[in-house]
Amino acid sequence: MLLVLWKKWLNSSSKKVQASDTGVMPEHLVERIHNGEQELRNELIRQYHPYILKTTSRFFHRYIDPKQDDAYSVALAAFDEAITGFSPEGGRQFLGFAETVINRRLIDFVRQESRHASVVPYSAFELEAEDGGNSINRVEDAQAMEAYNKQRTADDRKAEIAALTEEMALYGITFGDLVEHAPRHQDSRSMLMRMGRRLASEERLFRFLHEKRQLPIKELCEAEAVSRKTAERHRKYLIAISLIAYGTYPFLQEYIGLDHYGKGGTS
Repeated sequence: MLLVLWKKWLNSSSKKVQASDTGVMPEHLVERIHNGEQELRNELIRQYHPYILKTTSRFFHRYIDPKQDDAYSVALAAFDEAITGFSPEGGRQFLGFAETVINRRLIDFVRQESRHASVVPYSAFELEAEDGGNSINRVEDAQAMEAYNKQRTADDRKAEIAALTEEMALYGITFGDLVEHAPRHQDSRSMLMRMGRRLASEERLFRFLHEKRQLPIKELCEAEAVSRKTAERHRKYLIAISLIAYGTYPFLQEYIGLDHYGKGGTS
């Protein structure tokens, strides 16, 4: 099963990249892999797990559960394929190449799944008339698809909320806390949304949050010209916004209006 790849690569007990390799450009690591350092392959895949997940989520425009969704395993295999096939000719960037390979493999996956779905007989949507006559269509095609899409959307939203609940728990945050600490005025909300978006878009700041479980208060306040007191008062709200902006939560991002706020704190 494709999900075996998830367990193989992310739970691998193989040799890790040395601390001195942290922050090394992926092109350099790929070159080392091509030169025989195969122990770096699994670690490179592990390091770019968030990138692979976000690329897959962006392709499908929905939340992707890496432990249950076969599409993510397809993307993992494509990333591994990209490592093998990458060539830096013409100054090409590895991540751009990897995204192209992932998208191509996901297209193939969708086509394959569609072919499998097409073998479901149309009679599955029919039932016999009570008088023994011709079959009666249970629902029109359009109605069936609409009902399916609505259910899928509802399921995806529930999955996003469940995933965010688990992620926020790592920071000691609940949805109840967000209700309690939510800003009351639109101006305050806009300011905090920009700060949360900035925190998610600047890798150095988000890494500090992720590793320390603390806000990089000083940098954020200086960048947004906001008082330290204000940022600390809305600490939990800021963290939650940054987690949503950074993660694969397309429904929640749309729901809270993150699309109205550009990267780097611009609106």
